[in-house]
Amino acid sequence: MEQATVAPAADRTPFVEMRQIVKRFGGLVAVNHVDLDLYAGECVGVLGHNGAGKTVLIKVLSGVYTPDEGTIKVHGQEMHFRNPHDARTAGIETIHQTLALADNLDGPGNLFLGRELLTPWRTLDSRRMEYEARNVIKRLNPNFKNILDPVLRMSGGQRQSVAIARALYFNARILIMDEPCAALGPAETRMVLETIKRLKAEGIGIFLISHEMHDVFEVCDRATVMKNGSVVGMVRMEDVTQDEVLQMIIQGKRPGQALAA
Repeated sequence: MEQATVAPAADRTPFVEMRQIVKRFGGLVAVNHVDLDLYAGECVGVLGHNGAGKTVLIKVLSGVYTPDEGTIKVHGQEMHFRNPHDARTAGIETIHQTLALADNLDGPGNLFLGRELLTPWRTLDSRRMEYEARNVIKRLNPNFKNILDPVLRMSGGQRQSVAIARALYFNARILIMDEPCAALGPAETRMVLETIKRLKAEGIGIFLISHEMHDVFEVCDRATVMKNGSVVGMVRMEDVTQDEVLQMIIQGKRPGQALAA
C-alpha cells in the first residue's frame, strides 16, 4: 500500500530516519517496507491493533531485532544496531510498559542500576547518585520527593518518572515509550502526559506506542498507523479527527481512500 508522507514544516535533519524497513520471521513478514521518521522536539504516535507490526518495528529501532532490509539513520548517520546497547549508545532509550525496575531498590538505585557511580576508592558513591537522581527527576516531576523509597512503594506515575529519568541521565535524545499510561489513574496519566510535553520542550524526540486515542491527540504531533505489517499512512494530528484515525486502524485506509479490492 502506498504510504502518505507528511514532513514537518521545518527543513532539518530528522533525529531518526527508518527507510523501507523489512523484518521477516520465517515466512511471516512482520514489517513490510515501512518508513518512519522523528524530529527534535516532537512526539510521533505509532498506532495499530495488536499484530499490526508496530512493536516489531520499534524493536528494530531499539536494537532488539536486526532488519532484513532497509536503513536506519540517526542524526543523518546510517546505523547498524547489533543489540540494544548499540541503540543506547546512539542516544535511543526504550521505556518499556513493564518499566524494567527493581522493586526492592530506591530511585537512585534504579537510575544507576548496572552503571553505578563510584568514589575514588571504588566504593559506591551513594551521596552523588542521590544528588544526580534528585536533579534529573526534578526536571520531570518537581513534586516527587520520596525518591529514597523502594519503587515498590511508589505510585505508577512516580515509577514512570524513575524510568524516564534513567534514560535522560544517560543522554538519551530519542525516547521510545511503550504504553506509558497503561494501568495508571487519571491523575498519574496527567502527570505522564505533562512530562512528555516537558521533554518535547527540551528538544527530545519521542515515539509513543499507545492505544489511548485521547493521549495520542494530546501529546503527539504526528502519527503513523500500521496494519498487517504495513503503513496505512502518516498524519498530522491537527489534520484528522479521532474517528478518522480509528478508521485507519480498523479498516486499513486513509480518510477518503477507498478500500483495496
